[in-house]
Amino acid sequence: MHQIIYALVEASTTDEALAAGRSVSDRLVGTSPEYGAVFDYYVTFDDDSTSVAGKARWGELPIAEPIDSDSGQELLERGWEATKQEFERNLERVREGIQDFDIEAIMRDEELIRHACYNLGAYRGSSLFLYDEYGSAIRHRDQLDRVLESDEQMWIIPADVHY
Repeated sequence: MHQIIYALVEASTTDEALAAGRSVSDRLVGTSPEYGAVFDYYVTFDDDSTSVAGKARWGELPIAEPIDSDSGQELLERGWEATKQEFERNLERVREGIQDFDIEAIMRDEELIRHACYNLGAYRGSSLFLYDEYGSAIRHRDQLDRVLESDEQMWIIPADVHY
């Protein structure tokens, strides 16, 4: 499965932003032993070398955009809306599962109810779409607002990830 995630980083230039965004993605694919992989691989939108990911899959997206630009705001809105929708979808599945299933059915993960619980509580992974410069998922609006309050120029870098 593929999805687009977005790294929010502080940088002075497009090149610095892209490098910082790649660093976030590196953490999420576990390129160093201290980082646990939550995705298999990633492709940024400056990479033309693949026919299955990035631009080849999703079309043209900005490589890196300042958050305060129109394109940056559009990417930020996409990431935040995807995060909210996935949270709401998982929350509804959990609510329904708790009402409809007994303990044994939930333990067996009937209709993937335990998986929905896992996604609801996840701190990184396919149910989350925005990440800070340390590779931590942005899970709620207050957290997003704190990241955006930076005194430095904030950038958003999209990446196609596979899981």
